[in-house]
Amino acid sequence: MKNHRETFGSNFAVIMAMAGSAIGLGNIWRFPYIVGQYGGAAFIIVYLIASLLLALPIFYAETILGRASRSNTFQAMRTFAPKTLWRHVGFLTIISPILIMGFYGVVGGWSIQYLYKSLTFSFVRSTPDAIDYYFGSYISSDFTPLIGLSIFVAIMVFITLAGVKKGIERFTKPTLPILMILIIGIAIYSVSLPGAYKGVEYLIKPDFSKLTARGVAAALGQSFFSLSLGVGTILIYASYMKKEQNIFSSGLGTALFDVVFAIIAGFAIMPAVFASGLEPSAGPGLIFKTLPFIFNKIGQTLPLVSGIISIVFFFSIFIAALTSAISLLEVGVAYLSEETRLNRKFATIVVGGIIWFLGVLCSLSFGLLSDITIGGENIFGIFDHVCSNILMPLGGLLFTIFVGWKMPKSTVYEEFTNNSTKKFNIKLYPIVRFLMRYVAPIGIIAIWISIYL
Repeated sequence: MKNHRETFGSNFAVIMAMAGSAIGLGNIWRFPYIVGQYGGAAFIIVYLIASLLLALPIFYAETILGRASRSNTFQAMRTFAPKTLWRHVGFLTIISPILIMGFYGVVGGWSIQYLYKSLTFSFVRSTPDAIDYYFGSYISSDFTPLIGLSIFVAIMVFITLAGVKKGIERFTKPTLPILMILIIGIAIYSVSLPGAYKGVEYLIKPDFSKLTARGVAAALGQSFFSLSLGVGTILIYASYMKKEQNIFSSGLGTALFDVVFAIIAGFAIMPAVFASGLEPSAGPGLIFKTLPFIFNKIGQTLPLVSGIISIVFFFSIFIAALTSAISLLEVGVAYLSEETRLNRKFATIVVGGIIWFLGVLCSLSFGLLSDITIGGENIFGIFDHVCSNILMPLGGLLFTIFVGWKMPKSTVYEEFTNNSTKKFNIKLYPIVRFLMRYVAPIGIIAIWISIYL
């Protein structure tokens, strides 16, 4: 293990970096359309329970393992379980982030295209029908979406090349507060639209009759996807934490940021969905149809204001995508730069190249490769389903079992309580340990059984 390792400058920087990983397209893009597909308020309730009882304990497990080992996932397993099969968990945390970025980078490219359309004030001048039609015609194009994908991957690689403090920390600290302000503003306007009350009702009145076992699994998958769990991202970021930084407050702060942001994003999108006459189950393109509709509405009376808000918001979505993307890229970079002879710069370019290639496949699955499907899902949908509902929960399950049952109890205690210096953490430790050892693993397995058996 290497002794010299970069660290985050402060506890706030840790929260902003981890929240940057958590708060991204998973909240703005994925959460609203998943809510739409699985029953609205009922799904949200299950999502909140999954986040607190299953996802947060696993978040702590990854954080503890990362800071205790101060290394990538391979070295972490070798440190606490040498010459055992646990070392193979590291491969899962290399494969999963790369597969996630395969489809995530495509959506990042979409955000760039919509930012360009905003800069040209296209949404202000368009009709609602034209806005609805544009998304489908754009993603089914074979070449145009690849431009956005390529730009997105290139920027992601550039930021990661700068390292932890100069790249990741400097990028994430100022962007998240701005993004939060913008999403709150959009939510306020969205709920004021004619017909928006049906969208609000959809989010606050649960109908559990519409919630299936697959919906419960989707809620679990969303909590993992949103918090970037099970893929080594949190572990890697925790390895850059200083020993005096508080694991409990960092984890709780990140989880609260994430959940609150997701709920606000739901209120920003879903009322506008009903106001615009769109289907809440419209799928991955939901926000790219809904937000331009909002800006078009504003533009009918305030065209300049609408254009500016549109530019700022799609730029913010682009930023949100990047904050999560660089954390996923960092997992593979950390492995290659620490476990092989590749230097950090070359490792970043290699992983970025693989992500770009997978992104091309996912992008073309809406056009040239649209005939390639499994179970009715195209390549993009397959990547999303496998990562969110299988690989991420599996990784989280293995991490929490490892920390709860395999790591020395004294090490886990010392990390969580900061060597017994945090009194509140000491009081909470038995509860968190119980959740890591029993509740989280049993919960994940029970959900899987309910779906696949």
